[in-house]
Amino acid sequence: MAFVATPAFAQDAEPAADENLVDNASVNTENVIVVTAQGREQVLADVPVAISAVSAETLENSGTSDIRELNQVAPSLLVSSTGNEANGSARIRGIGTVGDNPGLESSVAVFVDGVYRSRSGNALSELGPLDRVEILRGPQGTLGGRNSSAGLINVYTAQPEFSFEAYGAFTYGNYDAIRAEAGINAPIGDTVAARIDGVYFKRDGFYNDVVNDTDINNRDRYLVRGQLLFEPTDDLSFRLVGDYSKKDEACCAATFVQPEFAPLARVSPGLDPFTRPQPGAPALTSTSNPIVPVLIGLGQDQRALTQSTFNRDIYVTPGRSYEGSTEDYGISGELNWEFGNVTLTSITGYREYENTQGSDTDYTQVDILYRAPGDFAGARQFKTFTQEVRLNGTAFNDRLDWLVGGYYANEDLQVRDNLRFGEQYGQFVSCRLAIALQPTLGAAIGRTVADPSQANCFDPVAFGAIQAGGVFGAATPLVVPALNNLASISDAGSTGDVYNQTSENFAFFTHNIFHITDTVDLTLGLRYTNETKDFDATFGNDNTVCATNRALLNPILSASAFFQGILSLSCQGNSTSELNGVSLSDTRDEDEFTGTGILSWKPNPDLLFYGSYSRGYKAGGFNLDRSALSDPVTFNVAALDPANLQFEEETVSAYEIGMKYSTREFGLSVAAFRQEFSNFQLNTFNGSVFLVQNVNACGTDLGGGDQDASPTTGACAADDTVPGVIAQGVEMEATLNPVRAVAVTFGLTYSDTAYENDLVGNDTGVPLDPALRLLPGDNLSNAPEIVGTSSFTWTPEIGTSGLRGLVYLNARLTSDYNTGSDLLYGKEQDGYVLVNGRIGITNIADRFAIEGWVQNMFDVDYTQVAFNTPFVAPQQTYSAYLAEPRTYGVTVRGRF
Repeated sequence: MAFVATPAFAQDAEPAADENLVDNASVNTENVIVVTAQGREQVLADVPVAISAVSAETLENSGTSDIRELNQVAPSLLVSSTGNEANGSARIRGIGTVGDNPGLESSVAVFVDGVYRSRSGNALSELGPLDRVEILRGPQGTLGGRNSSAGLINVYTAQPEFSFEAYGAFTYGNYDAIRAEAGINAPIGDTVAARIDGVYFKRDGFYNDVVNDTDINNRDRYLVRGQLLFEPTDDLSFRLVGDYSKKDEACCAATFVQPEFAPLARVSPGLDPFTRPQPGAPALTSTSNPIVPVLIGLGQDQRALTQSTFNRDIYVTPGRSYEGSTEDYGISGELNWEFGNVTLTSITGYREYENTQGSDTDYTQVDILYRAPGDFAGARQFKTFTQEVRLNGTAFNDRLDWLVGGYYANEDLQVRDNLRFGEQYGQFVSCRLAIALQPTLGAAIGRTVADPSQANCFDPVAFGAIQAGGVFGAATPLVVPALNNLASISDAGSTGDVYNQTSENFAFFTHNIFHITDTVDLTLGLRYTNETKDFDATFGNDNTVCATNRALLNPILSASAFFQGILSLSCQGNSTSELNGVSLSDTRDEDEFTGTGILSWKPNPDLLFYGSYSRGYKAGGFNLDRSALSDPVTFNVAALDPANLQFEEETVSAYEIGMKYSTREFGLSVAAFRQEFSNFQLNTFNGSVFLVQNVNACGTDLGGGDQDASPTTGACAADDTVPGVIAQGVEMEATLNPVRAVAVTFGLTYSDTAYENDLVGNDTGVPLDPALRLLPGDNLSNAPEIVGTSSFTWTPEIGTSGLRGLVYLNARLTSDYNTGSDLLYGKEQDGYVLVNGRIGITNIADRFAIEGWVQNMFDVDYTQVAFNTPFVAPQQTYSAYLAEPRTYGVTVRGRF
């Protein structure tokens, strides 16, 4: 039974915090879980909201130390990361922030002790001892905090208590993993308690960098958190929390995708990545793909192109590094004051977060693109101040349970970048142009045009024909020097780009529960949000070839796509000295009303039915990437418009019906949902640049205009646009406690999270970008239709000395899905099942425990995201960020 699908609806038996809550829930109290999902303490079974609550015991048994590991216990949740853990993204019901751009806010907001983390990736670190985690599904915002369009994750850390306790834990595992955790809790008089916790984790990397003799995707991190709890009276408490964490780790490498992972990772007819390849065609990494001999000729070790996708030997450019650093710290204070029948809650937080990450950004041994480690290596820095105030109480003889509040946030985001062309960039992209001439020039001279042994990658005979004027005629005097200039690009590009975005957000909200009868409740919530974002950027760049070739080719650009290709590759991503010293600024302002309405009926203490509607919102912003400023071919520094970097706010209308049943022996939660997203924010990498596109649909048939290669076809009238993304499905979560020592959970999510047909770029009806032409009618990336989770816990008594055994298993089953945001063929991930387990003896001498554990028990190979190998388009190959292999170890715990 433990391997059938399941979730985390009510993971473990827990005592209730308030006896009155228990009386209202069920006569059986051993399966009662108290949550604060609606801004007040409520029994989970009484909350008419789709929510998964995970207890401290389950978190410990499942080995959860950051939010990514919640995947195993919550079927509607998927947390993954790509080229940098700072870009980690959480998805609920298949919806999440897609892509690596920090200008996009999180669709799934993460709060730790009531304080908002600026992006989901900020929580991909050690969390220390936890009290519980609550995962709310669907749009949120009327209960306080930051609004979110897909859901939120509330993490509650273990807080100080008025009794002395010390604890420690030590873990050793494979990959030389060492994890040490310790803490102490102590009362300081009758009204003050203090607690300090620390975690240190070090482990070797999962990738072996053969070229540079090092490992990648290692762990080297620590966390320290200190707390004070002041409770001068029963009605007043104040909790002060300060924490600091640091990571110095090399992340994140990738391998080439082979057909054994994705059967359609094969050469397409005409090498068109948008044409479905035949299963018998050669692999994209075979020499039948003309870009592969070029890579090999420029120094790529052929083993990287022939080994399994999941062979973790990687071959990167000599001297290039993935070293990075992350620093995260903050302080928060929470005040709770009860006066009469009113409770005042105030949560104040200030946090700073900074991440830098060097990379061999082309993921090949050829030196095409890189970020040197240091202060500008893809850096992102957040400074965030938040203030939330809530008042809640009752009125009209407790017929009304009301809540009103306000929220303010000020976030300073700085992105710094030093992305540069490598020493072989010019030679490599010249090879791309030579390949493009093969059908015509190659046929004329009877030989291969591309020759990687040449500085400009053109076979001497072929280039002689070009110089003689037999290929480009009168344009030859301009084309030949332009080609030579392009080939000369070496170690050029950004000398330091700086983007600043200041966001100021304030909101007022109310959430009210009307007890119409003793069994029927009506919940109404409303939120007003105002968001202002100020943007500025300053660029530094030493790529002078772009400007030189622009002057050469401007007179003839309109004559040939080939000439445009030379200029585009000379200026790829708007990397040009024409931007050196240029500054831009812009601002945007948004006002939005969101809200919720819920009707619920509790016919008996164990059973609840509900139906709800909610409207959610995620702010718009700026694409913090110079490649979005302009088409490199038509670039004109005097006409640059920062408005080109803007994307619009995302909104959602969500409908849900559900039921919950809870007794000591059995609990069941079922919900059916439909969510309609307008201006869905999509960030995707097309092999050259990152695109940020709002996605909508047109109410009128576009006749395939959204599925062709033209950027001008497929327009729609603005008043005819409709939501472009629909998520609909059914969720089930259940618990079974047949006897006191056994607990079983099950969960199943079916979610059809898909793009509509006839897609357009935004709500004005502009055409969809051609790089997204596979999206219409297909499921979103990383949105499997079926996910199941299950767990089995057995804690039998051993003898009469108080010893207990521990047997714990959990499993997550995932159906097929595409991992690429552009849904290109060859990025499909087959379904898989992950199983984790833990076995041990606890309560040794009332103090100690020893446990053996394994994660990914059957060493299942799967990927987090597959993507277009940078700059290898249009002769496409794919690379992939691999998920973790099997890990195992032993943990010893003690409490004193």
